[in-house]
Amino acid sequence: MEFKASVNKLAQPLVQELLNNADKLRLHLQTLGNGCTIIDAGINAPGGLEAGRIITEICLGGMGTVTLSQSAYTEKWPLTVNVHSTNPVLACLGSQYAGWSLSHEKYYALGSGPARAMATKTKDGVTQPVEELYKELAYQDTNDKTVLVIENDKIPPVEIVDKIAAACGVPPENLTIIVTPTSSLAGCVQVVGRVLEVAMHKAHALHFPLENIIDGSGSAPICPPHPDFVQAMGRTNDAILFAGLVHLFVKGSDEAAEKLADELPSSTSKDYGKPFAQVFKEYKYDFFKVDAMLFSPASVIVTAVESGKSFRAGRLDNDLLNLSFGG
Repeated sequence: MEFKASVNKLAQPLVQELLNNADKLRLHLQTLGNGCTIIDAGINAPGGLEAGRIITEICLGGMGTVTLSQSAYTEKWPLTVNVHSTNPVLACLGSQYAGWSLSHEKYYALGSGPARAMATKTKDGVTQPVEELYKELAYQDTNDKTVLVIENDKIPPVEIVDKIAAACGVPPENLTIIVTPTSSLAGCVQVVGRVLEVAMHKAHALHFPLENIIDGSGSAPICPPHPDFVQAMGRTNDAILFAGLVHLFVKGSDEAAEKLADELPSSTSKDYGKPFAQVFKEYKYDFFKVDAMLFSPASVIVTAVESGKSFRAGRLDNDLLNLSFGG
């Protein structure tokens, strides 16, 4: 990538905003024995929509703008999260994507956010990124402080915290971990706030040249939370699958832009047509059996900036959205 801003440096003022306004945002702060700061945004703290909005901007490495608004484009669910990034490859794939798998004994979680871009491992005496994706992005970040967002209903054990700090090359006291359960309001916002990211990830899976994606925005309705994890996860996914709208601006030929638009929508997947919680259950809760092409927005616009032509595909599905959201 030509423009390699530090997602960790840009995210730190947002982390400080959470720390400075923890009471206002209804967050719990905890300092672990090793010095790491834990921000609880929905386990034992109420958190809320605004906390989720700021956390989504942190996930984007400070390279995206996230707003909440009321919209009439869905029949019954007006509360909408809007995401824009002028460097969507770095913001979404280089930071926001939940690509870091973390486990210790029975605890398992996926890590999202700026720390991913700093994390390394040593293999055969060679230091390399924890995630293969960063080799393709040709991006590695450095900073004296870092932050990771974990979507889980439990605080991570100290063994995982130490592992994260070591991988990022920082002392634990310079690491902040934000925990947002899927069933919480903040969790709903930060997962639905991945509407642009899932489009970027699918474009990558479709082998569209990432360097040709130069700008992007997305929006999706914020789902009502649900106390059951599978239902909660289903609703956050369905907000994007059935009502996510993404607009990408790309370089290259009209043919390539039109092909991307045609292949991006969730409705192109063989698993499209029922709430995600149902699909997940039918696959016996094995995430990897779900068609990877399902995870994408409902409707897309791809604008070829060199010709000025725009291509549209996909559609909003109010019936499936209402079925999923319980309305």
